[in-house]
Amino acid sequence: MYNLKELNNAQGRVRTIDIVKKGLNRRYRKERRFRIFGCAAVIISLSFLSLLFISIISNGYTAFLQTMVRLDVFLDTRVIDKDNLADANYSKLIHEALLSVYPDVTKHNDRRKLYGLVSTSAAYRLRTFVAKNRHDIGTRIQIWVPADDDVDMLMKGYIDRDTPESQRRIDDRQLAWVDQLVRQGQIKKVFNMTFFTAGDSREPELAGICGALFGSFYTLIVTLVLSFPIGGAAAVYLEEFAPKNRWTDIIEVNINNLAAVPSIVFGLLGLAVFLNFFGLPRSVPLVGGLVLTLMTLPTIIIASRSALKAVPSSIREAGLGIGASKVQMVAHHVLPQALPGMLTGTIIGMSQALGETAPLLMIGMVAFIVDIPSGFTDPSTVLPVQIYLWADSPERAFLEKTSAAIMVLLVFLMVMNGVAIFLRKRFEKRH
Repeated sequence: MYNLKELNNAQGRVRTIDIVKKGLNRRYRKERRFRIFGCAAVIISLSFLSLLFISIISNGYTAFLQTMVRLDVFLDTRVIDKDNLADANYSKLIHEALLSVYPDVTKHNDRRKLYGLVSTSAAYRLRTFVAKNRHDIGTRIQIWVPADDDVDMLMKGYIDRDTPESQRRIDDRQLAWVDQLVRQGQIKKVFNMTFFTAGDSREPELAGICGALFGSFYTLIVTLVLSFPIGGAAAVYLEEFAPKNRWTDIIEVNINNLAAVPSIVFGLLGLAVFLNFFGLPRSVPLVGGLVLTLMTLPTIIIASRSALKAVPSSIREAGLGIGASKVQMVAHHVLPQALPGMLTGTIIGMSQALGETAPLLMIGMVAFIVDIPSGFTDPSTVLPVQIYLWADSPERAFLEKTSAAIMVLLVFLMVMNGVAIFLRKRFEKRH
């Protein structure tokens, strides 16, 4: 009887162990499936991100190169007056230099196509050269001038020679002229400084991002000067001094809701308040900075409050315990500990502001601005809006510049986030 009971108990233990093992195996399979799904999600995300970067870089890296044409120009004294350089017909000298390479081009339409091989800025390049080298007047010089955008696209491989002539922006005769220049070593590609030093232009080979960069810089300066002090002070008051009642609860809910409001709503607010009510000028960094300040304040306040909450309560108690007032405790003990998180939140908000387009479109910063702004009240545009304008252009050269401008914008965003990480680590080590 006793042996039978022990046998039954042993069988029961075996069945229990089997059940436990089956459960463990089932949980292990679920864990493996979960890991596989997680790894697959990460791989798919990285694949799409890599595809995006590859697409942008492959379309935009050539914008950092510019095709130049070498011309042998005779600085005829009958055309250039040393005492009055501004009135000289430099375009005529450029045209004569092209005709000297192709003397058989005699028809008017053919000459117009020949002159179109170089950019309209060639005359300005020549005028600048003559102004710096007056002693060369009356002699023959060699000068490199920008090629037209169609020639630039041809040299970069974006125009297929096998495409029927009627569907190409360059006809067969222009192709032969370009090939002759290549054989004679009169065409080369150089680093495109114009892209970084010029403002916008209707000619793709003359368009640059300098004006948009300065507009973004002035706009972000206004945003930073206003948003960080206001957002930080609001966070300190709500977290450290404000009484916990219904009114502060309403304020906190509204701040959280404002952080999720579409950015274009802030643009409508800026249009109604800053432009229509206060009468501030359109398309200026001052108004753009005010609008972006309203948009980034909720983000900065929320991030700053989270940083203040992360400060241990023992820091506050120690400050009060040694006789400091509440203001002194917050200023000398809490804020230094929370500053890394507050700075990180601010720079993240500034990065968000740098990439915004919709609110700035509503206040007129979509205007075609050629001149580079020199102050906070000069008409300007910003880099995201410049990208938007170029993306809407039909020329293939503007598509190239759009991708290149996106690359520059991404570099700035990565630099700003890198600065946020650096400041956070630096202040964490110090405190």
